[in-house]
Amino acid sequence: MLTQETLADCRFCSQVSKAVGEDPIGTARTVDCWLVLELAQPWTETLFQEDPRITPLIQLFKQLFMKHGVLMSPVLIAPDSDYSQPGQTRVMFYRRPRTQFAQFDKQEFVVPDADLPRLATALMKNVMRQPDELSGFQRYRQDTAHVRDMMVCTHGNVDAACARFGHPIYKMLRNGYAAQSDGTLRVWRCSHFGGHKFAPTLIDLPDGRYWGHLEPEILDVLVHRQGDVSQLRSHYRGWSGLSKFEQIAEREIWLQQGWEWLSCHKSGKTLGKGLRGIKRYLYPVLRWVPLKRVQAFLQQWTNDATWAEVRIEFTNAAQNTSGAYHARVEVCGEVMTAAKSPKKGEAMQLKAAAQVSDQSPTEKVGVLYLRWVNSQLL
Repeated sequence: MLTQETLADCRFCSQVSKAVGEDPIGTARTVDCWLVLELAQPWTETLFQEDPRITPLIQLFKQLFMKHGVLMSPVLIAPDSDYSQPGQTRVMFYRRPRTQFAQFDKQEFVVPDADLPRLATALMKNVMRQPDELSGFQRYRQDTAHVRDMMVCTHGNVDAACARFGHPIYKMLRNGYAAQSDGTLRVWRCSHFGGHKFAPTLIDLPDGRYWGHLEPEILDVLVHRQGDVSQLRSHYRGWSGLSKFEQIAEREIWLQQGWEWLSCHKSGKTLGKGLRGIKRYLYPVLRWVPLKRVQAFLQQWTNDATWAEVRIEFTNAAQNTSGAYHARVEVCGEVMTAAKSPKKGEAMQLKAAAQVSDQSPTEKVGVLYLRWVNSQLL
């Protein structure tokens, strides 16, 4: 329980979140595409409002969503002396495959600085099926399909917790694990991608998994994917290939199946939600509207549901099987947490956050059942 004495020692939102045992699962942003741009810091508010390399892209982000329902997640990464080239800019583009998948499809380019806006625009227009302008950039394409990229948020301009706790974890990953990986792992400092109360937090690509409340002692398990998966339970924010309640169910499957589950191709579907007020009546109607942007809005609008029925379908190529799980997820309590770190002289502001599990000895879990529906040989 968070006491006034404990609260007085918490200067950052992530300290409050850890002190109350807030579970980060279900907080990964659902994503269709990632646009990762290499740009030097500082990443200030002015950069996003006035920089000619960035402002044209923001309009395209809006167009992608409003006209095509594409959920784009832009991320900035800081140049690295070992990875980067003077006068050149790295652009990585990850895209959700159309069917069940385990990883996002990846394209990577290193182009002259002046070509950054044109390449980024061409990548997004390609998603909108507009005239293909990527052919002129093929000579800049990089062969990095074998490379894993971890992006650690250190964006202190958004929330001080990310710089305070993100940078030490970044240094451990970058100078230790990445440096010893023979080029198969790169670790980057990146801009804000949500969830600073879970700092230090990172995105693991091309998988698209979010992790938070990271600690030095669990990095071996996270990087090498060996050992007891339950050690990562309280650090897993979810897989961006699924929506909130599907992410919660997917964690329970992973805890049962172990590391092999991460390589299974999978997809999710929310079958129903427990809602109050007008949402209770509108959701059953709107969920059948065949517009992706409507469904994306509906997912966010109904994230305050008290329960959800979900179905996770999967294909395990290693065992030549496919199948599905059916789960019911229920909110089982709440914690008082902080959404952001206070500025100097301000008091910490707390708000209630719904929980599907707690960290008490009795470990109440909001996944009421997880049922193997079917399985068959491919």
